[in-house]
Amino acid sequence: MSKRTREMSDVAAEPAGSDGSVGQVLLREPQKRFYRQRAHANVFIDHALDYPASPDQMDWSVHYPAYFTGPGPAATDGKQVTWADVGCGFGGLLMALAPKYPDVLMLGMEIRVSVTRYVNDRIAHARQQSALAPAGAPEHVDGGFQNVSVIRANSMKHMPNFFARGQLEKVFFLFPDPHFKLRKQKARIITTQLLAEYAYVLRPGGILYTVTDVKDLHEWMALHLERHPLFRRIPDGDLADDPILEAARTATEEGRKVERNGGDKWVACFTRLDDPVD
Repeated sequence: MSKRTREMSDVAAEPAGSDGSVGQVLLREPQKRFYRQRAHANVFIDHALDYPASPDQMDWSVHYPAYFTGPGPAATDGKQVTWADVGCGFGGLLMALAPKYPDVLMLGMEIRVSVTRYVNDRIAHARQQSALAPAGAPEHVDGGFQNVSVIRANSMKHMPNFFARGQLEKVFFLFPDPHFKLRKQKARIITTQLLAEYAYVLRPGGILYTVTDVKDLHEWMALHLERHPLFRRIPDGDLADDPILEAARTATEEGRKVERNGGDKWVACFTRLDDPVD
């Protein structure tokens, strides 16, 4: 038996219920070394992805069981997913924001199989830790991480399949693949064509966040957004005290790596304007 198989099988060797009784498997915090995968994925390949034909057919109950009881875009209390982290990586932003905004349903979208599985296991572990921890313990957080989930998806193709028009309040594009080669730039996450889809799912007044450590990519994203008639750049000073932007800059694994290496971070945030009057 391999080391990975032994350690993963150990996870199922500690059954205990939430009250200490036998019957509930205690989950270990996932370790990245068991979820290794290439840093990037070809977004133009037709991956084996599951996605609904329309937002009305999306079953959010498997992602947010505390809020949804079955298929449909809204929970029983009318709550919807309103924050999306596109290319969420290992879920650092989601895990940082979920306890601070327990009433907001947020979703990570990631195309890589192993990375998606890691984030899913990370959320499952955090939910269980919060549920089992006594009130006042550090692991016991508001919302119990029930407001956060991850899905494997190609956001460049299927955003309107998951989200209705104007559903999202915030969309994050943090440290995306820079695709330096000229022939690869068509695969960048911000392009003129894709901005039309992002504008469709982002409600007027919503905010699109971009953060990168590559100046060329920062200028590319900012230029395309500034040229789009439905986006207006937010002056940097207006978001100086925004805790969400601070988390976007510092909470992701890529952001922390840039800080360790003493690199620069380039930020540009845009608000979604009202649709033009016919």
